[in-house]
Amino acid sequence: MNIELAKKSDLLDLIHIDQAVIGNDHRSALIDKSIQDRCCFVCKIEGRPAGFLLSNKQFFSHWFVSLVIVHPDCRKRGIVRGLFTAFEEMADEIKIFSSANQSHNIMQRLFLLLGYEKSGLIENLDEGDPEIIYVKKRKEKDL
Repeated sequence: MNIELAKKSDLLDLIHIDQAVIGNDHRSALIDKSIQDRCCFVCKIEGRPAGFLLSNKQFFSHWFVSLVIVHPDCRKRGIVRGLFTAFEEMADEIKIFSSANQSHNIMQRLFLLLGYEKSGLIENLDEGDPEIIYVKKRKEKDL
């Protein structure tokens, strides 16, 4: 498993992974922009993209992991954990935020394993399934 910043040459593979998970390509422009902004990490297994992470600094000027997607054939291999670890090594802030739907129990457990804690709740994004905000607080010496 190799994790690195995604390159333009990874774009079509990342769109394909996203399509395999959500069934459409409506996030193609977002993935492309994240690659251009150097805010997209890709996990490759045997040289082929298996998953990716998108981030930005638009959450009250803090780093926010906005999307993590793993190809269905590549799940349960530690890819999400590896993507978060690579992202956190790059992030230059004491606080990092992300979120998951209340119904997404697997991601909630992973956040807790990665040292994130619940920080708030947003209603009405997905009807009947609130979004839980998570934060990881790091010490200056860890940066």
